[in-house]
Amino acid sequence: MRHNKNFNHLSRKKAHRDALLANMTIALIERKRIFTTLAKAKALRMYAEPLINRAKEDTMANRRHVFSYLQNKYAVTELFREIAEKIADRPGGYTRILKTGNRLGDNAQMAMIELVDYNENMLKDAAPAKKTRTRRSRRGSGSQAAPAAEAPATEAPAAEAPAAE
Repeated sequence: MRHNKNFNHLSRKKAHRDALLANMTIALIERKRIFTTLAKAKALRMYAEPLINRAKEDTMANRRHVFSYLQNKYAVTELFREIAEKIADRPGGYTRILKTGNRLGDNAQMAMIELVDYNENMLKDAAPAKKTRTRRSRRGSGSQAAPAAEAPATEAPAAEAPAAE
């Protein structure tokens, strides 16, 4: 039986699909972020995350296992050195997929897939958001107090001017 043995074949034979996913994983490791179709990004996440998870423990067996998939020693070295340090305490979810709209040529859904710990913009936004916290009330004391304070100030000089004459 083939219950629950379905995945996206990406309209390719097995050898072509494996080469595509390996090349995309190498590009993701080297560049930390790539733009592709949404279907390929989802397939890449299923392919790359177990390999990234292996990089947490730097053993010869894990390096050989990852190299058997990627066939690129520079990507394997970077995965086990730089990326493994950043993901050491993360229990999973090493990639993030952000939808970027549709492609102009064929209207395919496009997405950006990136390594989570390498997006500096989101890391900067997340840190101050926790520190600064404001509370707004429905009474609007700040916006209504300013016109009320200005009204008496404008009336006072007008009343003094006729008395001076």
